[in-house]
Formats: sequence, structure tokens, C-alpha cells
Amino acid sequence: MTRPPARPAEQRKQDTLHRLEHDEDVWVATADAAGGMPYLVPLSFLWDGSTLLLAPPATSPTGRNLKATGRTRLGIGPTRDVVMVEGTVETIAPAELSEEEGDLFATRTGFDPRLLSTPYLYFRVRPTRVQAWREADELVGRELMRDGEWLVAD
Repeated sequence: MTRPPARPAEQRKQDTLHRLEHDEDVWVATADAAGGMPYLVPLSFLWDGSTLLLAPPATSPTGRNLKATGRTRLGIGPTRDVVMVEGTVETIAPAELSEEEGDLFATRTGFDPRLLSTPYLYFRVRPTRVQAWREADELVGRELMRDGEWLVAD
């Protein structure tokens, strides 16, 4: 089987932005503040061009961990075309979220936590590091963002 050649950094960034704009789900990895067992769950997300918005139940391990640590690692896409995002997290109570953003989240994800009886929190993830690769030949140069700054120009 012939594999396509490694993508240049510019193409990887374009593919990463396309995935952020069009994918619906992300794997969310967290751990508690005491450095306990890692916790991994799939969640839907909304990308606004610079941050990802997530909404787990407030008392779930993910909700508690995001609120306590303010950090997460996200995995988007299949293992042979993965985007890994590390980021800082801002906790947003439903009442603090604008109606417009809540509506965008609900439309994009097909899920509206504002309508549920279980309390949910929103979390805004600001990427600080982004990596993307398909195969071993793309491991070199996989880092596309460092310290919140894209390493590849638009």
C-alpha cells in the first residue's frame, strides 16, 4: 500500500483548522488536581476560530477536573490523522454564556445543556499547543502551535 507523502506544515495547519471547524466530537483528557487517575471522555465541541467550547455535567469527573485544574488535553480525529490540543480552561456558568453562543453550541453539536435538568458547565479551551500528524513520517514537524502562537503563517 502506497501512502501519501508527508504534508508540509502549511497543509497540516489547513487540515487542522478544517478538522476544528467541521468535526463535532473530541476526546477530552483530564486529571484531578491531586494528580490522580487520568480521565478520558468524548464530548461535542464548538470551535469559534480561536477556542473550543465544551459542556460536561458540572459534577462529572471531567467537569470537576476542568474546573479544578484549568487544563486539558484534547484528541481530535482518528489515530492516523490526529490533532492533539493542549490548552488552558475557563469555566463558564450557563448564565454567563451569551444566548447567541449557547444557540451556536446547541446547533453545532445537536445538544443543548441549557434544556436539561442536570446542571452543566461550559468550558472554554484556549489552545496553547497544537500537534498534527498522520504517520511516522509526519512526527517531525508535528508541532503547529507553541505557547498559544501558531508556528505556521496563514
